[in-house]
Amino acid sequence: MNNNYDIPGVTTFEYTKIIGLGNIDFGKNIIIDDFVFIYAKTKIKIGNYVHIGSFTSITGGEKFTMEDFSGLSSGVRIFTASEDFQGCGFGNPTLDEKYRNTKRLPVHIGKFCLIGANSVILPGVTVGEGATVGAGSVVTKNLEPWGIYVGNRKIGDRDKLGVLENYNNFLLENRIPTD
Repeated sequence: MNNNYDIPGVTTFEYTKIIGLGNIDFGKNIIIDDFVFIYAKTKIKIGNYVHIGSFTSITGGEKFTMEDFSGLSSGVRIFTASEDFQGCGFGNPTLDEKYRNTKRLPVHIGKFCLIGANSVILPGVTVGEGATVGAGSVVTKNLEPWGIYVGNRKIGDRDKLGVLENYNNFLLENRIPTD
């Protein structure tokens, strides 16, 4: 391990890559694995007790929020911007914005959320508190709290009461004050 960014409360590794470090508000007890790429052109907020798995990227140039006790598994892609080819745009980042049709919208991952490996979250999506996303999903719309999803399709409900009871036990055992 090489905590090359020396961010208090954050563990990074030798091949973690963060651009725009000054635009990120970090909580505590965060692990950002090797080969993670974060491009913070604008404000990013990463809460407490968060894990970002290897080969994950967060990019796009718009606001991103990841609340406490949430996690991104390996290979997750968070896009806060995307090229929309339905209009007159024909380009990519090598061209001036006037030739492109870029859709930029914030992404919000709620508290207690888990995003499965190799999933993609597209611009404008809010993943509600406690929701989980199955591996390999492409999420294009908001997900309701405490659901279990594959893509945008809800396949079940999480045990909200069980999760919150376990959370309260964690707070008591670790003597963490509640808000």
